[in-house]
Amino acid sequence: VREQVLDIPPQQCYTKDNAPVQADAVCYIQIFDMEAARYQVHDLFTSIMNLVLTQIREEMGQLTLDETFSSRAQINQALLNDVNAVTHIWGVRVTRIELLNIDPSPDLVKAMELQMSAERRKRASILESEGDKINLINQAEGQAAAVIAAAEAQRQSVILAAEATAERSRIEADGLKKAFEILSKAIKETGKSDEEAIDATVSLLMMRAYMETQGRFADSNGTKLLMFPGKETVQDLVKIFK
Repeated sequence: VREQVLDIPPQQCYTKDNAPVQADAVCYIQIFDMEAARYQVHDLFTSIMNLVLTQIREEMGQLTLDETFSSRAQINQALLNDVNAVTHIWGVRVTRIELLNIDPSPDLVKAMELQMSAERRKRASILESEGDKINLINQAEGQAAAVIAAAEAQRQSVILAAEATAERSRIEADGLKKAFEILSKAIKETGKSDEEAIDATVSLLMMRAYMETQGRFADSNGTKLLMFPGKETVQDLVKIFK
């Protein structure tokens, strides 16, 4: 006998986590023993339909709601094995059972939608928080880098200023040394002794430094009281080269 199709109507089932769902299926059968199919069972097609409905409820009750959506192949195979174990003595071979729809109740669908919406908001909030966290970290790192760069620039500035001061002092010392040597030599050529030449050179250089200081003081914006060397000091300086 050729294969026949039996529609299994929707029925309400409860999953392992007590979620109400409506499930229907389609069952493919083939009668291989007409005598057994007629005399071993009353109303063959109704009996097979009730048997499949019972097995669907049993299989659904062993799985959670999430598992029912991801385990269709497993449920179909379990239904096929369980139903065939009974229909074999009726002269019927069940070749295939396929679940068509697994529909949660409207209240459950609404609750699932609310849960998914809450999950989406949660994920969005987490992503926003992560973004704020990364932004704050980047700002802190940028500020830290700026502080480090400023400190390094200040350090380099201090180093360069110190080096410039040291170089200026060295140049001034070299110039003072050469000036001392030239003046001392010139004074000795006037017939002065070494000691007299040294004293005279020191006096001249001190007078020069004194006059430069007075000149800078004269250029300042404050109240000025200029101090000039006395007549005797100038006369002593003139005698050096006589």
